[in-house]
Amino acid sequence: MAMKEHSKIPVSKVQRAGKFISTGAKIGSNYLKHYSKKLVRGDVSREELHEDNAIDIYNSLSELKGSALKVAQMLSMDKSILPNAYQKQFSMAQYSAPPLSFPLVVRTFQKDLGKKPHELFDAFSQSASNAASMGQVHQGEKDGKKYAIKVQYPGVGESIRSDLALVKPVALRMFKLNPAEYEEFIQEVEGRLMEEVDYDLELRRSIELSESCSFIEGLKFPKYYPDLSGSKILSMDWIDGKPLGESIKLGEIDSDQGSIMGQAMWDFYHFQIHSLKALHADPHPGNFLVCPDGKLGIIDFGCVKVIPKDFYETYFQLLDRDILADPERLNLVFQQLNFIYPEDPASEKVFFTKVFTEMVELLGRPFQGDTFDFSDKSYFDQLFGLGERLSNMPELRNSTKARGVKDALYINRTYFGLYNLLHEMKAKVNTSSFLKPQEKPIPSFAA
Repeated sequence: MAMKEHSKIPVSKVQRAGKFISTGAKIGSNYLKHYSKKLVRGDVSREELHEDNAIDIYNSLSELKGSALKVAQMLSMDKSILPNAYQKQFSMAQYSAPPLSFPLVVRTFQKDLGKKPHELFDAFSQSASNAASMGQVHQGEKDGKKYAIKVQYPGVGESIRSDLALVKPVALRMFKLNPAEYEEFIQEVEGRLMEEVDYDLELRRSIELSESCSFIEGLKFPKYYPDLSGSKILSMDWIDGKPLGESIKLGEIDSDQGSIMGQAMWDFYHFQIHSLKALHADPHPGNFLVCPDGKLGIIDFGCVKVIPKDFYETYFQLLDRDILADPERLNLVFQQLNFIYPEDPASEKVFFTKVFTEMVELLGRPFQGDTFDFSDKSYFDQLFGLGERLSNMPELRNSTKARGVKDALYINRTYFGLYNLLHEMKAKVNTSSFLKPQEKPIPSFAA
């Protein structure tokens, strides 16, 4: 069934705030309905309330598009924060959101490139092949060659700051996020989102990152075309393949293929981290394609995290095999990363040291040997169990200080997304294969 298109997007702050207010009213109504049913039936589950709320929030965010929908996508990857109903509903933002109608696409082309799509391409699909949070993709053809053309939604760049302000009460109340951490990390989210709507920056980074990583076995990257791109439009080769999430859902990837593609993905990320100090920080299943030749297509460098040198040298000590055997060094790293503070009471220092040591042991376990089997269900049960305990710990939720530094946000998110994908692909990976820096100069990925 064709998905309903949106012929307009609320662009002004007043329109977008109005949408949030109407969504809040629906959520309030859902709570009233829930408690009314409970009075009558007594057996109404909270999951039913979550489902109603998740559908209403997702439908509203789909109309708003932009950063509000992107935050929902990010939250859907964190299985420790969201009830199942929200995960399921919000994860739709990873693969498909209702697309923009074609007249709005034409208008974006005229405004950005001064021409209509059919004046630049011999053929151009009126329907979007894929629609996500910040933009949608159309297929074009020129001189017998197929292109993927990413078109940014109108107004998403201008509304980021106000959208994140509107999302705040939802994040704090419904998802029980710590206010101190929210304030610390939301600036980092805003920074990445502002970069993500800068298609000139994305074009440069896409070319540099894909060329730098092109030697890694098992990967496929599109070529990018500056002469067919602008500030709101990005043109690249069309890569034939099925979205990784779809292949996983259909059970088409066995452990052998999953291990081959998983190794390519692992090498891709660790070459970026340890050699380029900049990485593709959006590892959700919609950003990877399973190509007919078995290679892994990588199609979106919109979200890139540049890793500061001092942070790199501190954070990645946590993955050293011997770090847990050196309490003095571990304590210093915990202080440098704001897991604990010098002025914390002794009881809090003991508590947070214990909590974060457990977290480091669990997240660092794949690095303790040369290989790791990510299909191990018991490992992921422990991982999600720890996440759930952390999200419900009053000591963490009520802390007046952010426990962590903002530079870790997208690195943690990348590892969480990477581990999840490798688990779903049933991949067994050589985790010690950190590819060495190449001899040629490393490009600067700064904005």
